[in-house]
Amino acid sequence: MKKKLIEGLDFYYNEDGYVVLTEKYHLEKGVCCGNGCKHCPYDFQEVPEPRRSALRQNRNEIASYQHDKESRFPTQQP
Repeated sequence: MKKKLIEGLDFYYNEDGYVVLTEKYHLEKGVCCGNGCKHCPYDFQEVPEPRRSALRQNRNEIASYQHDKESRFPTQQP
């Protein structure tokens, strides 16, 4: 019997209406599916090259941008 997915925990809908699986879902699944999922916790290990490298580079660029943004504009504590 398959587990029923819970919106907000296992998946959400993006701005285009597509289902996006969460990191929690992927961790419970236990393996990379090779589809290049947005929240893949397995570093895209089953995605074929050259797409794997492109996904990793994109993820690193986003993380670097977010870090820079947080450094320049720290959140204010009340």
